[in-house]
Amino acid sequence: MPAATATPLSFQLSDEHELLRSTVRDFAEQVVAPKAEEMDHTGEFPYEIVRGMADLGIMGITIPEEYGGAGADTLSYAIAVEELGRIDSSVSITMCAHHSLGTLPIYYFGNDQQKQDWLPQLASGEKLHAFGLTEPGAGSDAGAARTTARRDGDEWVINGSKIFITNAGTDMTFGVTVTAVTGEDEKGRPAISTIMIPNGTPGYEISAPMKKMGWHASDTRALSFNDVRVPAEHLVGPEGKGFTQFLKILDGGRIGVASLGLGLAQGAFEQALKYAKERNQFGKPIAGFQAMAFKLADMAADIETARLITYKAAWEKDQGLDFTQTAAIAKLKTGILAREVANLSLQIHGGYGFMDEFPISRFYRDAKILEIGEGTNEVQQMVIARGLGIKLN
Repeated sequence: MPAATATPLSFQLSDEHELLRSTVRDFAEQVVAPKAEEMDHTGEFPYEIVRGMADLGIMGITIPEEYGGAGADTLSYAIAVEELGRIDSSVSITMCAHHSLGTLPIYYFGNDQQKQDWLPQLASGEKLHAFGLTEPGAGSDAGAARTTARRDGDEWVINGSKIFITNAGTDMTFGVTVTAVTGEDEKGRPAISTIMIPNGTPGYEISAPMKKMGWHASDTRALSFNDVRVPAEHLVGPEGKGFTQFLKILDGGRIGVASLGLGLAQGAFEQALKYAKERNQFGKPIAGFQAMAFKLADMAADIETARLITYKAAWEKDQGLDFTQTAAIAKLKTGILAREVANLSLQIHGGYGFMDEFPISRFYRDAKILEIGEGTNEVQQMVIARGLGIKLN
């Protein structure tokens, strides 16, 4: 859509957006917060909370109502992820990954039959879905996929492995859409396609949950495929167009992860502010000391700046504008911000921040992955540099 026809950008949220924020915030504070510490300690997947998010209509928040979604815009999605991340990152990434990585590829690239068959149970939150991109030997070089799929009659036969995949192994997971090499393009390079594999398919093995530094209640698995056969109709989008597809998916996914980083920073800041006002040293609250007050002021300013760029990325996507550059900037800056604010908040808590009885220790552990997942800081810098017209060697 040309920029001239775009809806003017307003810095005041609509009544609908404010209502969504308050609704998700209430849910996060009343339902998620009381269970967050226990989930972090046990690593149990939050099935009841996911069902609660489904009841709120946010598991398929931008999917049209005809497919069981809420039909909301990307800014609504960003706000929902932010408010969940303000309380607990494991819950937030579960919703975020299911929506942007699991469900949207089918909505964007699936044919009419696939949308009718698969989307209603995903958009409604009845089932979760995963996206299998990362491989053990590829990492940031997503185009170096070694997982293969060959056509055998009316089936695809898939071999290979994926790692660090979110939502793949829960009891309510529908399946995973994977990227796989299906041949060569006209220049002799690997041609990548995307194929949907339902859970329970013979030859498809899912590892035990991976042990992580943070995001303990998020489901993260390694996947392996040994002559996995799925119907030819499970090809999502045209054959050989998977690379273009996942670049589009990652662009949108960065808005979600940026929103999670924003929410984590906001939550960590609020904990620091509350503690600094209540903690007395030398006869008065530590918030009153200039060194402490200036740290809090800087955190508040940085968070507000990050919110503007994150919301701008969501707005650009909603307007049909090119949002690649803005999403990369938002993802880069909010990931760094989340780590820095969590670190400062823990510092303000002093020795108590090192104790698990205070939520900030969980926020601190959860923050680091935001500089790695959905493209490392270095990948974002590469995307931004290319957007500036710089040819990288």
